[in-house]
Amino acid sequence: MDSTIKLNGSCLCGAVRFSAQPKNNHVDACHCVMCRKWGGGPFFSAGCGDAVNFDGVENITVFNSSSWAERGFCQKCGTHLFYRLKREEHYAIPVGLFDRSNEWVLTEQIFIEQKPAFYSLGEDTKKLTGAEVFAQYSKK
Repeated sequence: MDSTIKLNGSCLCGAVRFSAQPKNNHVDACHCVMCRKWGGGPFFSAGCGDAVNFDGVENITVFNSSSWAERGFCQKCGTHLFYRLKREEHYAIPVGLFDRSNEWVLTEQIFIEQKPAFYSLGEDTKKLTGAEVFAQYSKK
């Protein structure tokens, strides 16, 4: 996938539409407790930096899930729209929301030490612990 291409997507009910420019075709899976509570399983996302534009913002509710991040969802249908790092304007968009879905590749799993034993992903990916993730972001 060309990283200069903007992709479109929407929530389940269509009240929120967006265009985003993913950095690449890589999908990250987050196994942290918050992501699993938020969606009932791992959070599969595409990193989009700040290259995201929303239509229907009046239908977006934001939950401050920590001092450094927030999560947005559609207040009409409940669709999870984004995870955003507040300080860096980094959006992680759930890959299932994009209209195009065949070009994604699972490349990284984070908070791997929090992954429950009842599932496993068969792809050979980079695996980072929570400590490694926080160390990576503290260098920026």
